[in-house]
Amino acid sequence: MSASQEGPEPANDPAAMPIPRRDGPVGFVLADHRYVFLGTSVIALAGMWLSMQPRSHMSFLAGVYAVEVGMYYALLAFLAVAGVALANKLLRWRDYARTSPFVRPAARRAERIASCLVVLITCVLFVDRVVMGFSAIVSAAIASDTNPQDFLSGAVYMVFEGRAIFAQGIATTVELALFGTVIAFFLAIFLVFLRIQQIDRPDNDAVRFLKVLGVGFARVYSSVVRGTPMMVQSLLIYFAGFAVLRGTGMSTTQIGSVWTTFVAGLVTISLNSTAYMMEVLRGGIEAVDAGQTEAARSLGLSQWQAMTKVVFPQGIKNAIPALSNELVVNIKDSSVLSVIGVFDLMFATTTVAGIYYRQLEVYAVATLCYLILTMIASKLLSIMAHHLDVSAPGPVLSTSDATSTAGTAGGKADPNKVKLAVAHKRARRRGAGITAPGR
Repeated sequence: MSASQEGPEPANDPAAMPIPRRDGPVGFVLADHRYVFLGTSVIALAGMWLSMQPRSHMSFLAGVYAVEVGMYYALLAFLAVAGVALANKLLRWRDYARTSPFVRPAARRAERIASCLVVLITCVLFVDRVVMGFSAIVSAAIASDTNPQDFLSGAVYMVFEGRAIFAQGIATTVELALFGTVIAFFLAIFLVFLRIQQIDRPDNDAVRFLKVLGVGFARVYSSVVRGTPMMVQSLLIYFAGFAVLRGTGMSTTQIGSVWTTFVAGLVTISLNSTAYMMEVLRGGIEAVDAGQTEAARSLGLSQWQAMTKVVFPQGIKNAIPALSNELVVNIKDSSVLSVIGVFDLMFATTTVAGIYYRQLEVYAVATLCYLILTMIASKLLSIMAHHLDVSAPGPVLSTSDATSTAGTAGGKADPNKVKLAVAHKRARRRGAGITAPGR
């Protein structure tokens, strides 16, 4: 066989011509997909398995049994055709793209239509068996006078009966995480300003002493807070505040109205997040090119002006992903505040479990609630990061010890940005007419 015969198909071959791309669901349906038989066969098997599951009393396919049988055999027929296509591909492995009847334009259109039909049938069966079945379980559990014994019905019953308790716990968790993160952000800005202070030439002795004192305090604060668990911190802060107020002569009732568990929990989560945010901000500021500070000082700006007008805005933007990630961390870490009686989601879960003496179902519900809250927070933070043109922290798996902050010292920077950082900043300084001393 000559080289021309072994070459690719002519460009005007209808089977080789690509289908014009379109956006949205229509484009997805019309586009060619690899392994369409294999992928759709998995969906067809799932649909057949759903069809064999028992129906609930809310099933809308119970009265049209013939239709469901037709859908079952349609899925079976697709599996048979997929098996033939697979056998054909194995037999014609080398010239499958040229000789197989399954790659012809008409066959490919039929395959796409058949795969869409299989997906539609499986979705109908999923709604009938899973969605309507779950709805039936929920309605039966809500109408029950006693706690059902099976797992799902019992979980639904306890959630419905304790809905006010769960709602209060979720609201408290969100308030603690949100307000604690905002307060910690402003405290972290103040502490990181103390942490990065350096002795300047025109500083007098008093200013030098204050700078050394501020740097030492920020270092000790970060080491102590990050080196102790939040649970111990919450107990220490709560009872220390109680002791201080008792020393003023206030009664226990008066102290309880002022120093509530919510206030103590908010103070705990704010002070704890401040230490982590301070280190994140420090990393973001240190990631800013030193030439920025040198150029600002060469233009006559003081150290304070250079930090507030040049370095701080860039450093905070670099640290936004990890800073916003603290909100997700605080949603999860607020669960330890239940040890001092904060009525958060964890405390609500323990309360409901104690009422019905059923722990597994209630804690499974709490896990789902925390997962939903963190997913919502992660999505909102990703939208904010995209709006600010910075790297997002990642969906749900981000934690305080596994951040992905682009451009932050100690973080996982974008390799493309790292490679272009020096050249880009030098070109920007040349374009602005700023030349740092000694460069």
